[in-house]
Amino acid sequence: MISRDEVLANLGKYDIKNSRIGVLGSHSALDTCDGAHTEGFRTLAVCQKGREATFDRYFKSCKDSKGNHLCGFVDETLVLDKFVDVMKPQNQQFLMDTNTLWVPNRSFTSYVDIDAVENDFKVPMVGSRNLLRSEERGGPQDYYWLLEKANLPFPKKIEKPEDIDGLTIIKVHHAQKKLERGFFTAKSYEQYVEKSEELIKQGVLTPDFAEHARMEQYIIGPVFNLDFFYDPIKEGGEKIELLGIDWRFESSLDGYARLPGKQQVELENDGIIPEYTVCGHNSATLRESLLDKAFEMAEKYVKATQDLYKPGIIGPFCLQTCVDKDLKFFIYDVAPRIGGGTNVHMNVGHPYGNALYGEPMSTGRRLSRMIREGIEQERVEEIVS
Repeated sequence: MISRDEVLANLGKYDIKNSRIGVLGSHSALDTCDGAHTEGFRTLAVCQKGREATFDRYFKSCKDSKGNHLCGFVDETLVLDKFVDVMKPQNQQFLMDTNTLWVPNRSFTSYVDIDAVENDFKVPMVGSRNLLRSEERGGPQDYYWLLEKANLPFPKKIEKPEDIDGLTIIKVHHAQKKLERGFFTAKSYEQYVEKSEELIKQGVLTPDFAEHARMEQYIIGPVFNLDFFYDPIKEGGEKIELLGIDWRFESSLDGYARLPGKQQVELENDGIIPEYTVCGHNSATLRESLLDKAFEMAEKYVKATQDLYKPGIIGPFCLQTCVDKDLKFFIYDVAPRIGGGTNVHMNVGHPYGNALYGEPMSTGRRLSRMIREGIEQERVEEIVS
């Protein structure tokens, strides 16, 4: 891990009052940039060639002849051949020379090797650099390890395919789509073999997928991605906040689920197995009797990160949950950074964050407000790593 002294030394060279917010142009970058713009920061999106139009054209900041802002919220783009090129020394130096505080998202830790993120990225990063690795399933101290240490609920793990004796979800990365999932379900070992062979044939899974797969009990119930925020420098009120809740649209699963049961069976008999590729998000709320349980989970998670990953979580994190028929939560994934569904809060905020602050409060805006208050209080070093 890059030393904290080195990160703070780089931060010390910043004209901190003229900081800008930088992010990899993917995943939740629009929410990040919109929130930063609303809080008065200039913004930078680092894009990959061929994927820059959203940021460089359609949401680009524009002004009139007198310099008044007209529309947009992405002030500048840095277009690179590949996302990973952000790691090149000259590009990192550019970020630091322009006082850029970096916001990590899932695309950043997917397109850039996690070892490089931890050891070689010299740019001050808003959030918990040492927690990003916990998102890599299968590691010695991944988020399942953290959930167990925190005594938080998660689906029962199935150790080997031969042990499958009920509906099970097999979690594995998609063979061709870097950020997507090759998940499938099976209720028996025989069905596991049949489906996995078909998905290998379709190119969804690699032949050695089982080496990296996680198998666990499938929880039947709605999905709620709880978009929390922890502000270590907040003065007044609770440091843990629930800003919003989102849920996913998944292709081809959602189209599959809208078909009559008979047609679903026919498709499966034809070897057409639904995929769990996230293609959008929507907003949700929880019944109030479940909110106490949600906050209790967040408190346990924050405490565990502080004990096991000092200094602990900083800023946004997402507990991805299912709720079963008995209204019990099960955490099936954890994002120790800004979540992928927070674009649903963009500009309009979310009922929880809005009600808490009395104004539109998205995750992106809340993140930049913490940065702004860190600058005003001369405490930025407490929220970067």
